[in-house]
Amino acid sequence: MEEKLIQRLESAVSRLEALSAGSNVGAFTAGGGGGGGSDDAAARGPSVVAFGDLIDEHITKLSAAAEAIGDQVVDISYIVKEAFAVQKELLITLKHTQGGSPTPMSVNDDLICHVVIVQKPDPQGMAEFLKPMNEIIKKANAMAEGKRTDFFNHLKAAVDSLSALAWIAYTGKDCGMSMPIAHVEDSWQMAEFYSNKVLVEYKNKDPNHAEWVKALKELYVPGLRDYVKKFHPLGPEWNPTGKVFAASKAPTAAPPPPRASLSSETSKASSSKPSVGMSAVFQQISSGDITSGLRKVTDDMKAKNRTDRTGVVATTEKESHAAPKAAPKVGPPKFELQMGRKWVVENQIENKSLVIDDCDAKQSVYVYGCKNSVLQIQGKVNNITLDKCIKMGVVFQDVVAAFEVVNCSSIEVQSQGSAPTISVDNTGGCQLYLSKNSLETSISTAKSSEINVMVPGAEPDGDWVEHALPQQYIHVFKDGRIETTPASHSGG
Repeated sequence: MEEKLIQRLESAVSRLEALSAGSNVGAFTAGGGGGGGSDDAAARGPSVVAFGDLIDEHITKLSAAAEAIGDQVVDISYIVKEAFAVQKELLITLKHTQGGSPTPMSVNDDLICHVVIVQKPDPQGMAEFLKPMNEIIKKANAMAEGKRTDFFNHLKAAVDSLSALAWIAYTGKDCGMSMPIAHVEDSWQMAEFYSNKVLVEYKNKDPNHAEWVKALKELYVPGLRDYVKKFHPLGPEWNPTGKVFAASKAPTAAPPPPRASLSSETSKASSSKPSVGMSAVFQQISSGDITSGLRKVTDDMKAKNRTDRTGVVATTEKESHAAPKAAPKVGPPKFELQMGRKWVVENQIENKSLVIDDCDAKQSVYVYGCKNSVLQIQGKVNNITLDKCIKMGVVFQDVVAAFEVVNCSSIEVQSQGSAPTISVDNTGGCQLYLSKNSLETSISTAKSSEINVMVPGAEPDGDWVEHALPQQYIHVFKDGRIETTPASHSGG
């Protein structure tokens, strides 16, 4: 009996030390759910066991599909697994708060100081509570930053989906976020913007990508949504008579990440203004000051009105004496076919005679950092992407999957053939000229302004007809759901 008590105490201490270090990764088993305290009463609670079952069922499918695609998708899927494992540890911590105060732990006080949370934290305490989750999400954000890779949409779908895990921070109607069930559903709508791009890009090509998207969606809807609905529909339950959360005095070094390809990001302490109430926490959550990855979901971040936010969002506080920023460095110009599959056009300035005339339907075109230039693509290609370009013109014949414009300004695009999908994301000023063969294209926009679509006139030699895409929407709660319609203006 004495040996069993010692083993239970050691396993609990192991888990708490990992939590105090700001990273729970070392406490989890390869099965994606277990952890050192699996024989603890809190870990055996119905809600914790059910969450472990959720991980075992859905993460296994996600990982299997990722293995069939490639290393980048494997890595981001592993981070999703880490995030869910961290949330399970937070749920175990919550379980300690219910049913009275926990048994005091007389463990080395130089390492741990009341790590177990037993009261609903104040804003600062909530930020500390969410810190382990935030560290994982910051690592995920880092993977999706920088130049777009072939698996950019996979990365963005996974990263945006992780905001659903912020349901655990719901503390009431005045906290500044939707109720837990709605928050999970809305967060998946954010991720679905990019998961749909994956489906379009790999349609009739590689079924593994569709399997990965399906597994990712089912992890959240119905997986996480139904779990929250059953066990935490009104948010976590805290013990009002328990002890107050306090951070560790001298946390131990965080364990290294389990995969060599996953680099951990060093978090920097950030200052914030005095805050009142839980709304302050979510203001900091959305700005990235405390938990940069867990963001409040708003209407403009959902599906068709998606707002692209990559990386950690900077604080909005202005610094009057801030040093001027150095001008961004421009890399050397490129115009080349890489590995026979991808045309790369980069950093072309004042070049209006760019022509790709030897291409095929298996190749993609990636245009990055170009300014005051014109590119002609004389043939059918699989996909075309414009990224961070200014005053750029592109004329193309046909695309098999999609034409994408992201992070651009003053762009003109002319389709001379067909394009099933055109997406415009985080762009100001874009003229789309559609041929008669591309009038049925699906156009999606997000966080963009001044988007105009030009279509041929009724007469063969008639003038082009211009149609402005809506930038404003009206949302009305009606018959138990939100109805969204574009705003109309007089003379429009």
